[in-house]
Amino acid sequence: MKPDFSIAETILESAVPAIAPAVQVSVYFKGYYAWHYETGWLDPSEKTQPVTANTRFDIASVTKLFASACFLRMVESGLASLDQPVSQVLPEFNGWRPILPYEDPLKPGAVVVVSKDNPSQVDPSSITFRDLLCHRSGLPAWRPLYLQPTAQSARQMAVSTFFSYAPHTQVLYSDIGLVILGMAIERITHQSLDTSIRTFVLEPLSLQNTGYIPLDQRTGADIAQCAPTEYCQWRKRRLLAEVHDENAWRLEGVSAHAGIFSTANDTAVFGQSFFGRPALLRMDTIQEMRKLQSEFNGTRRGLGFSLWSPDPEASGNPFSQNAFGHTGFTGTSLWMDPERELVVTLFTNDIYYGRTARNIASLRVKIHSAIVSTVDSV
Repeated sequence: MKPDFSIAETILESAVPAIAPAVQVSVYFKGYYAWHYETGWLDPSEKTQPVTANTRFDIASVTKLFASACFLRMVESGLASLDQPVSQVLPEFNGWRPILPYEDPLKPGAVVVVSKDNPSQVDPSSITFRDLLCHRSGLPAWRPLYLQPTAQSARQMAVSTFFSYAPHTQVLYSDIGLVILGMAIERITHQSLDTSIRTFVLEPLSLQNTGYIPLDQRTGADIAQCAPTEYCQWRKRRLLAEVHDENAWRLEGVSAHAGIFSTANDTAVFGQSFFGRPALLRMDTIQEMRKLQSEFNGTRRGLGFSLWSPDPEASGNPFSQNAFGHTGFTGTSLWMDPERELVVTLFTNDIYYGRTARNIASLRVKIHSAIVSTVDSV
């Protein structure tokens, strides 16, 4: 019996344009392409360009999964090791560093104190790539790289940053850790990060609608097929076909923490690769990615992946307890449920309306719950 996703369709239709102007969703179930749906408009005020299956979304932190897969393919090729110190690849990531509060990205002028029970300094030479991928490195969640005058000075700020807690004592989701991972990928491959991800991930999976779109390289076709995001107070314009994340923008649109644009269809194919359909990584590598690597106060991390959470408001909660995935700040998400052989990509641009009073979290739970109920009834 073919799954009937009409309940999920009704939820999506009610979400547009109230929660987000544009939406795409793609579902694979037991190895088959089970459902795709899109609704909304690229310009919600004029409603002249409807969302299509080829509309590209800024996937924000879902980018981290593509970068993680790229690095782990390099590990499989013998170019790097998970438990290798980062400083062996980036010698500048060395020298004792203080532990300090970091700047709050959502509250200008405020700082975030991670822990008051810390040593005075940290030796970066003890930090491994595994630590970066499971967010236990001690690095701050965020730094204002975008305030640096150049991409090179922004990279220097990231790799020379202070720490925010003693490594391995907590789990703190860190954009900075992934920025550093991207720098390491470039150093190992001797090519740009976007070229490396295209070579190791996008081309093997034939993902034609996925990639970085630096501001100075975008084309008319890309602009026409991209969902706009927020009006940026810093850049003084509505963002279209340029990365929403300010730090990624300063890094010329290419970073391991954000910057990729994709469609729900393409990203669902990427999700399928973690079930070996098609194969991208070895199954032992995928098992290691899905395994609990770090946990603190209910936050559970694999390698690159968020893992299932008991919190009923968490986007992965409706799936089985072996589920793994990631969300993006712009309103995107990718989740895989191995018990159901289920892949769900939900792309929105709810950030179009700004960073406050958002309802994307509840929409994810509703859609995921409806999809799970649908496939469970088959």
